[in-house]
Amino acid sequence: MKTYVYLFLIISTLLFPYTAYSQQPLMNLSSFPSEFDYEIRYATTENFMHEKLYDCGVCLLQPEVGKALAKANDYFCELGYKIKIYDCYRPLDVQKKMWQLFPNPTYVANPYKGGSVHNRGAAVDITLVTLEGCYIEMGSDYDYFGKEAHIDHTQFPPEVLAHRRLFIEGMKRFGFQTVRTEWWHFNYQKNYAFPISNLPLPCD
Repeated sequence: MKTYVYLFLIISTLLFPYTAYSQQPLMNLSSFPSEFDYEIRYATTENFMHEKLYDCGVCLLQPEVGKALAKANDYFCELGYKIKIYDCYRPLDVQKKMWQLFPNPTYVANPYKGGSVHNRGAAVDITLVTLEGCYIEMGSDYDYFGKEAHIDHTQFPPEVLAHRRLFIEGMKRFGFQTVRTEWWHFNYQKNYAFPISNLPLPCD
C-alpha cells in the first residue's frame, strides 16, 4: 500500500506541479525584512463600500508572492521610494459583499465566476511613497472607478506619467502583471495556480 501511495504522490507532482505548493499557508508580509508602509483601507470605512470589511489591517500573501513583493520594495527603496500596501489577501465572503454592492466586473471580480486574485493571496493593491512616507501623485485615488485610474489613460502631467511608468516597469521586473482599469492592482504570475480561500484574517 505504501508503494502505491508513493507512486501516486510522484505522479501527482508531475501532473500538477503547483498542487502542493499552492496549499502553503499564507504569510504575513510583516515577516519579511523589507520595510513597507501600510494603509489597509478595508480595515477602515475609507473605501468605496464605506464600510469596515476587515477586522484588522493585515497583509497576507502566498509565500512566493510576498518574497517577490519584498524584492520589488527593495528595488524601489534604492530609487528613493517604498511600497505602500492598500490590500492583499481578501476572503471570498468579502468579495461577495463587494459584488453585491457593485456588480461590475470591470472593477470588481465576480466571486461566482473565478473570484479575484486577491482571494488567492496572489494580488496586491499598492502605491509608491517616498522613503519618509510622503504621498506620490499617481493621477487618482485608490479604488477610484473612472478612466483616470486606467493605466492606458495618459491625460496627466509628465510627472504623474513618469511615476506610473516607474511603478509599472518596476513591478513587472519581479513577476507582477497589471490590469488595465486599476493602476494600483498587480497580479502575481502563476496566480491561478493558487486556490481561492475564505479563511478569515488572523486578527487575534
